[in-house]
Amino acid sequence: MTKSKDIVETEINLFDPQYYFSRELSWLEFNNRVLHEAIDPRTPLLERLKFMSIFSSNLDEFFMVRVAALKEQVAAKVNKLPPDGRTPAEQIEMISLRLRPMLMQQHQHFEQALRPQMAAYGIHLLDYMDLSQEQRIYLQKYYDEQIFPVLTPLAVDPSHPFPHISNLSLNLAVVVKDPETGEEFFARVKVPKVLPRFVPLPEDLRVRSKERRAIWAGVPLEQVIAHNLESLFPGMNIQEYYTFRVTRNADLAVEEDEADDLLLAIEQELHKRRMGGSTVRIEVQASMPDTVRVMLRRELGLKDRDVYQVEGLLGLVDLISFMELPLPELKDPGWTPVVPPRLRKIPEPEAGNFQFDAEDDEDFFAVIRTGDLLVHHPYHCFSSTVQRFIACAAYDPNVLAIKMTLYRTSGDSPILAALIKAAEHGKQVAVLVELKARFDEENNINWARKLEQAGIHVVYGLVGLKTHTKVVLVVRREENCIRRYVHIGTGNYNPKTARFYTDLGLFSCREDLGADLTDLFNYLTGYSRQRSYRKLLVSPVNCRDRFLALIQREIEHCRNGGSGRIVAKMNALVDQTLIAKLYEASRAGVKIDVIVRGMCSLRPGVEGISENIRVISIIGRFLEHSRIFYFYNGGKEEVYIGSADWMPRNLDRRVEAIAPVDDPEIAKDVQEFLGIMLADNRQAWDLQPDGRYIQRHPGEKSHEQNTQKILMDMAQQSGGVV
Repeated sequence: MTKSKDIVETEINLFDPQYYFSRELSWLEFNNRVLHEAIDPRTPLLERLKFMSIFSSNLDEFFMVRVAALKEQVAAKVNKLPPDGRTPAEQIEMISLRLRPMLMQQHQHFEQALRPQMAAYGIHLLDYMDLSQEQRIYLQKYYDEQIFPVLTPLAVDPSHPFPHISNLSLNLAVVVKDPETGEEFFARVKVPKVLPRFVPLPEDLRVRSKERRAIWAGVPLEQVIAHNLESLFPGMNIQEYYTFRVTRNADLAVEEDEADDLLLAIEQELHKRRMGGSTVRIEVQASMPDTVRVMLRRELGLKDRDVYQVEGLLGLVDLISFMELPLPELKDPGWTPVVPPRLRKIPEPEAGNFQFDAEDDEDFFAVIRTGDLLVHHPYHCFSSTVQRFIACAAYDPNVLAIKMTLYRTSGDSPILAALIKAAEHGKQVAVLVELKARFDEENNINWARKLEQAGIHVVYGLVGLKTHTKVVLVVRREENCIRRYVHIGTGNYNPKTARFYTDLGLFSCREDLGADLTDLFNYLTGYSRQRSYRKLLVSPVNCRDRFLALIQREIEHCRNGGSGRIVAKMNALVDQTLIAKLYEASRAGVKIDVIVRGMCSLRPGVEGISENIRVISIIGRFLEHSRIFYFYNGGKEEVYIGSADWMPRNLDRRVEAIAPVDDPEIAKDVQEFLGIMLADNRQAWDLQPDGRYIQRHPGEKSHEQNTQKILMDMAQQSGGVV
């Protein structure tokens, strides 16, 4: 029986492109789920505007990085095909076809549904043509005093070449006519980003209704400029004007092997990014005539498929500004993270005056010595856990050394301020700063310089690899020994994103984890070629092989008459080798649940291939960011958390760390989190074999199971305090 089954398995090519979704189209489906949150009437109004903004912001980055890369592959005539078997040109064409109806839905819903709902609540986003005379007079004065001095009209004629259009800039394409010669000319006016996108009207000029007072009223900045163009072109007749927006390639191309100074090389590339790479997309007002559209497309080096017509306002990414309105009833209920019960008695590390009490039995290190500690953000307070741990280490006189990796952090990071204090107190401090963290390069360069000036050992990582792992190692002198404390997480050391990214972090002083992190930092900062680790799964060293082995073990349990079970939660699943292994496991009888927020190339529910695999995606008020891996292992269950998704870049081209959760009680807690997600019927979407996602809904007799709300309730019920 087993032999025949093995023969059947060898007859099917599990790497066949028909079993894989395009990662690009899968990403678009993820963003479509984001758009659904903006359309879902269960989402509070201002949160819906936020999701509209996120949808647009996500698309900007998608074009700047993914579409730009595909265009470069087309230009370079790349022949290597992705797992789904589509050429780069085919991918670009399919992106265009899939995206257009999504954009139409977004803009129609904003114009026809959200704007009227905003007005019903006293938030009036007005069109200039609908303004009263008093409102126009006010905006004329505002234009003269605040806007006009900032504007720079750029003509296009034989003596004025077509101007550089900066990345993500909103512009007016203006056609003017010389009344003396009858000649028509084209000019570009950039809508300045230094001014508010939506110009507010004073309270006495807001629109009021009998039902509700006006909370806010304003006009898009580009409309104010458009109705005052005569001031920019005196003596000329304004014939027509149209808005357009350009997206450029914004990925960095740094030849690390040839760069004598990596920091300087990346600074030079950042300058190029600000100037803008090749154009990859133009969004135009739908009413723009063919003559103007063709001219823009030609001057920007684009094809017809790169032009996206928009009905209504361009650049809906700016809708995020409405979240600043003081209208809590139109937002999600406020959430205040709690402090885990075991940490409540530890003094808070307040700015500059934190005093560490080494005699206190409740200090952070004593808590960890009593057993591993798991924290779950944003349900647990970041400042009272991760931030506090590093502050304790910085001020504790018994701490000898602190080492950490930094991928992304905030511009005013209290963690790095604490590290600077630690260096000032004479501790050995080493920080690996990843300069190539996309769109955070400049922030990381600034921190790298500040850390170096404070006497901290700053390392920029390994050539050819991004350091994406999230780890801290603290070396402390205690009585007759040196003890190592670790934090291994799934998220960045960023107090701002920790408020709305879901992430796990493990604190421990287990000797094997401390020894592994020591070896990992030696690998990162020195010339170590460490190939084996006691507990950690480390990319690019052993992570892929270990995951394949863990899946194979479940296969062997099934083949030997037992049962197999895998639950894997991550941001993206696109690695073909691991997907093929999951297919093999499914065919052997292993039951597999995959929780993927974004891209998923695995095709579930295919008879004979993946009928034992279920894929869900959870989209909610918090961004699901944690990575969790569960293996049944014949009843000897194993749980892992860490920084790596199942993508080639995470397994082969990044430094990542995945740690086992060895504490049985903590492992049960993590399994409970997974169980709650798998039972979700509010935020969960099921991936179908044809690539569609279907959102779950509570049945008539069942209660709503909202993962993130349940986890917030659980955190509050634990009795945590801020």
